[in-house]
Amino acid sequence: MIARPGTVYLVGAGPGDPGLITVRGLELLQHADSVLYDRLVDERLLRHARPDAEVEYVGKWPRRESNTQDEIIIYMIQRAREGRSVVRLKGGDPFVFGRGGEEAMALAEAGIPFEVVPGVTSAIAVPAYAGIPVTHRHVAASFTVVSGSEDPSKEESQIDWKALATGTGTLVVLMGWESLPRVREALLAHGMSPDTPAALIQWGTEPHQRTVEGTLADILERGRQVGLEPPVVAVFGPVVGLRQHIRWFDNRPLSGKRIVVTRSRDQASTLADLLAREGADAVELPTIQIAPLADPDKSGLLRQAARELASYQWVMFTSANGAEALWQAILKEGLDARALGGVRLAAIGSATAEALERHGVHPDVVPEEYVSEALAEALRGQIRPGDRILLPRAEEGRPLLAEALRSMGAEVTQVVAYRTLAPEESRAKASALLAEGKIDAVTFTSSSTVRNLVKLLGGDVTLLRKPAIACIGPVTAATARELGLTVHVEAKVHTIPGLVEALKGWFAADK
Repeated sequence: MIARPGTVYLVGAGPGDPGLITVRGLELLQHADSVLYDRLVDERLLRHARPDAEVEYVGKWPRRESNTQDEIIIYMIQRAREGRSVVRLKGGDPFVFGRGGEEAMALAEAGIPFEVVPGVTSAIAVPAYAGIPVTHRHVAASFTVVSGSEDPSKEESQIDWKALATGTGTLVVLMGWESLPRVREALLAHGMSPDTPAALIQWGTEPHQRTVEGTLADILERGRQVGLEPPVVAVFGPVVGLRQHIRWFDNRPLSGKRIVVTRSRDQASTLADLLAREGADAVELPTIQIAPLADPDKSGLLRQAARELASYQWVMFTSANGAEALWQAILKEGLDARALGGVRLAAIGSATAEALERHGVHPDVVPEEYVSEALAEALRGQIRPGDRILLPRAEEGRPLLAEALRSMGAEVTQVVAYRTLAPEESRAKASALLAEGKIDAVTFTSSSTVRNLVKLLGGDVTLLRKPAIACIGPVTAATARELGLTVHVEAKVHTIPGLVEALKGWFAADK
């Protein structure tokens, strides 16, 4: 039996953008045994949880079967009594219409230690992301936040609608879409001018944020016309008029663009985060899975190569995955970075170089252009006849580099270091996602990602006719064309940042 219960941390995750969680909240999330998260928590935050942590969704949906508040409280108490460190991850701030007060009371009554970690509330962050300051020296000296979930027509409302309707400050209504007809009616009935500027912000701080502007008189109809659905924050007051001058979030280069990322699940976050930073709604669709070698003979050859590194003059890496696979083989042989001490290293590009540098070794050669042809050219004059070169590669790697090195007189040993698979779980998602017709671009960062997506689509590329096809470089682009795709975007710098820059240029030219 556990003598002392674990601690429950009521952590505000912020309004959506994962970058808005506090440093303390992130620290607790990274170390928690159990994470119980809400509906409005951006799931990108969950990447920071420990791999072995229990991560469970306990959100509530309006008018749908879901967890009750009592059940959520029981979950927290049970896990704490098992001695676990529990992070209760809540959207916005736990104590601003987040029922955190109720949860804290229940924990106190149960004798469970707890800590409250405030979060950035959507009441100020969502308007800010829409370019609407809730206060402004010359426009509004105060603001009021109310919950739209309370019916303004009930006899004993805790909200003084007359004071709100006749005040001079800004009014922010959270959970404000479904209650908007009642809120609008109450404000008009109590004296707010129909011409009062109003804004509705859906999915605030998220890449797919949408803002609708109007007045108290017409904002409801405007929202209905564009098909708004919860979650929506409503703002009323003259500060809404400032949006035309200081809107910033939805003015970024890729704002409003929905872009598919086809990298492996482990590697997708880098590209997805860079796209989101530029305003895109990045949708992760892993079409490639890096897997260890299934053939014991091949894995044995890789480990043998690791033992014999001192017999090579060069090791050449054409991918970060190859670098990581060889490093793991080195460790399995009980060796470390010293095994590479007398060997010169070449990396095809910056990402591969960074994979080596994470283990404390630095490549001697990195070409300016990140393709096999450029690497071979960069090595011309440095390779001597008879040099022994180790080339760890994918199971289906290109032979071009090995052939070029042999033409220089080198003895090249190619060893299969890893294999790539098409994740079966992405098959249904690929068809459904592209069939919606709402994807603006699909990105490819290797030939394998192209081949695997086409494979997941059953060889039919019809669904890839509408979105722009964006490739990281000429090799990937050539594969895409061979498979019947039209390549619209090809990065000049063959890196993830280079691909993002190319997409920005494409969509800027398309405006």
